[in-house]
Amino acid sequence: MKEYVLKNVEEMHAWARDFAGTLNAPCVVALHGDLGMGKSEIARSVIQTLRGADTVVPSPTFTIVQSYDGISHFDLYRVEDVSELTEIGLVHAMENDITLIEWPEIATEMLPNNTIHVYITQYGDGRRVEVK
Repeated sequence: MKEYVLKNVEEMHAWARDFAGTLNAPCVVALHGDLGMGKSEIARSVIQTLRGADTVVPSPTFTIVQSYDGISHFDLYRVEDVSELTEIGLVHAMENDITLIEWPEIATEMLPNNTIHVYITQYGDGRRVEVK
């Protein structure tokens, strides 16, 4: 496990850009944290680092998944049944893409053993990021 203390959103973006450089497809990154902890910010920075700073990265809260040429960004917050995960292409993405998953708890049983788990928690005015 590695732990990082990030004082502000700028440090979070810098950390995510560095983290992006370590990712190669296929890989799965499970982003854990309460609402507002920065899961989407980390995903956005990873995607923009790998696909260009001008890449528009909306939150997939309502679409559930957004794809960016070999990167899949899932938000499973609104998924109610595990059977939906295959329908939305999660299995295919995990086998082929860099797959970023917000709210991964519903998919726990499907995640590969080598999934990178990123836990984001409040730490003073900033965030603590633990990578397992």
